[in-house]
Amino acid sequence: MEREDALAGEARREALSTPDGFLAFGFGAGLAPLAPGTAGTLVAVPIAVWLKLQSALTLVLLLGLLFLLGVWLCARVSRRLGVADHPGIVWDEMFGYWLTVAFVPLDWRWMLAGFLLFRAFDIAKPWPISEVDFYVPGGWGIMLDDVAAAVYAGVMVAGVAYVFGGA
Repeated sequence: MEREDALAGEARREALSTPDGFLAFGFGAGLAPLAPGTAGTLVAVPIAVWLKLQSALTLVLLLGLLFLLGVWLCARVSRRLGVADHPGIVWDEMFGYWLTVAFVPLDWRWMLAGFLLFRAFDIAKPWPISEVDFYVPGGWGIMLDDVAAAVYAGVMVAGVAYVFGGA
């Protein structure tokens, strides 16, 4: 219990007093006492809308940069906390949501479906997401399991949107 309290205090300090910690903890959303991953994904929604308003090329470039930034942020902050994948580090959930909805219609119904499916896949971690989560270390592993969940969710939402004619 004492170790958990110390880690919670260290996470709070990291999230609120270092720029990389602030980003990794989703602007503080990762400090939510319940469901920090879901809180981080909620923070990602308005950013996702902004990303979707960019040209296709800009969107793809930004996603690439945000992914690489996430690998660096997650590895750096995890290393400082001494925890392989601290639940408060939610940049990976944020990125996962951005990727999930990147190629679906900009409509609240598809954005909500993407949110729900991404969270379901991220929490349940069906194969091969579970393998990535278990075997890939560091910032790459933290990010890639959410990328896998995003691909599952994004393909499902985009497929249904395609069948039903988009928005």
